[in-house]
Amino acid sequence: MSKLEDKSITIAEAIRNIEVGRYVMPAFQRQFVWGMDQIEKLWDSILLGYPIATFLFWHVDDNNVSWDTNVCNFLTKVDFDSRKQPDSVNYGLSHINLKYSDTAVLDGQQRLTSLFLSLIGEAHIRQKHARKKNGSTTIAKLVIELDKNRLTVDEEEYNSKKFDVKFTEKLGMQRNTQFEVREIMSEKFREKESREKAIEDAVRFVSENSKGYARDILNTLYSKIFEEKLIRYTEITDMMQDGALEMFVRFNSGGKRLSKSEITMSILEAYWPSSKTEFGKVLTDDYDGFGTDFIIRTALMLYGDVVKSNIDKKIADDLKNHWDDFRRALRNLETFLRNARIEVNRYKNSWNVLLPIIYVIYYNPLSYMDYADGLKAYLFRAALFNYYRSGTTGKLAAIKRGINENDSTITVAMLDSMSDLRVTEGRIDDILNADKGSRVAGETLYYLSLEWYDSGTFYEQDHLHPYEAFENSNPIGISPENWKQWRALRNRLPNLWLLSGRPNASKSDMSLSSYFEDKTEDQQKQFLKEAMIPEGASLDLSDFGDFYEKRKSLMVSKLRQLLL
Repeated sequence: MSKLEDKSITIAEAIRNIEVGRYVMPAFQRQFVWGMDQIEKLWDSILLGYPIATFLFWHVDDNNVSWDTNVCNFLTKVDFDSRKQPDSVNYGLSHINLKYSDTAVLDGQQRLTSLFLSLIGEAHIRQKHARKKNGSTTIAKLVIELDKNRLTVDEEEYNSKKFDVKFTEKLGMQRNTQFEVREIMSEKFREKESREKAIEDAVRFVSENSKGYARDILNTLYSKIFEEKLIRYTEITDMMQDGALEMFVRFNSGGKRLSKSEITMSILEAYWPSSKTEFGKVLTDDYDGFGTDFIIRTALMLYGDVVKSNIDKKIADDLKNHWDDFRRALRNLETFLRNARIEVNRYKNSWNVLLPIIYVIYYNPLSYMDYADGLKAYLFRAALFNYYRSGTTGKLAAIKRGINENDSTITVAMLDSMSDLRVTEGRIDDILNADKGSRVAGETLYYLSLEWYDSGTFYEQDHLHPYEAFENSNPIGISPENWKQWRALRNRLPNLWLLSGRPNASKSDMSLSSYFEDKTEDQQKQFLKEAMIPEGASLDLSDFGDFYEKRKSLMVSKLRQLLL
């Protein structure tokens, strides 16, 4: 059971702990993102006596981390661009040295890094037109104006700085009333015997009516850094790394909140620094738009526990060491789907459905096509039954168990043993009752049209008998009750098909019989095939009830072939 204890230290003590390497950061920490304006406001808040929020520290030792655990080291130098924003600065990684380090910062790294840069490290500003890697930079110092007559702050502006504290590249060139904040760390200010003289030396060029103001600032600055215990923190002990990750996800604060996937990617990069680059090589062409989450979830499916969703060192190493096999599985997935006339990119927003297929392909790289029938049956059922509508990771885990129990493959018998993937009359009815514009209607029409579907053409769901045709009163010979029923059915799947955009615009509200008669003999044959028109079915609106039932029966037959 983890323990939490509240403690506090001074800023000077925290800075010292960073200097000697006692404080480090977990490998899943993000990059440094604070701009100079945020650092300036932090110091303004400190001088005003505002609390600077509680920090969250994690005690690390031999019991909860291993020697090869990667950690981030605090930055000693940061380059800022001309807008005074950090140039995408990443923390350096190293194996933890428990001889020196016993504390990992879970929350507060932006503030601690900012304090360290202000008092010990270096902040550089890149010239506006300088190239990022080789361009010249100028050291910027954090200073505070001691002369009230020279203040540039607007005390009336809401949320503005109350003290004139800012980074400057021109220290000493124009003003000698600006005090460099890091000077307070020097021995002459730390020692009581020399502090008074050091303060007087610092204010000697300040206007007489501002000397009291200046002395108060310097005494306050000294007190805030060396005397007051402003670094209030909660220390967590007896916690393993997975628990620390979960704690970090829940409590990280300051700036943009991190998603679980961003943190997971950070962990992976800690164990495999080039992972993001390698992912970028894969997530192109047919896999463009899939995102890093797809690769991470697939890795968890292949090498770990897909329910936990946490990357650890073992999974990261497995992915790195078997990266060629991983990429081969994705190429083989393209081949498998291409043989079924299905586009990989169709699943860029629903890629969970592909993971069990990748799992089978990965562990059967030479024989996966022997299991094509079972894989296609799974794909169609999972897609049309909305299998991953909820409880995604639990369902992926169930499929994985089933695959492992069936000699690393998916069979129809295995699918029939799973209640959520079993073909039933109710599920068939649900599909056929899907309305125009729904995902199920679109997916069903796509899969039923694979034989002629052209991936280079844009298709729309279209009514066979026009929707508008049912807006009028019932035709002669059709009872009001039947007409009312037909109107309710006009938007359902048995009255829908896929039509490319341009012909769809020209068809508009033309009656189905007129649309058919307006075609050549070859075009009529193509239409009957692509629209799945039952043999002998009348296309007249007055026979809609018979047409609907016959086409529904034909679609049931085709769906059963697809799903079984």
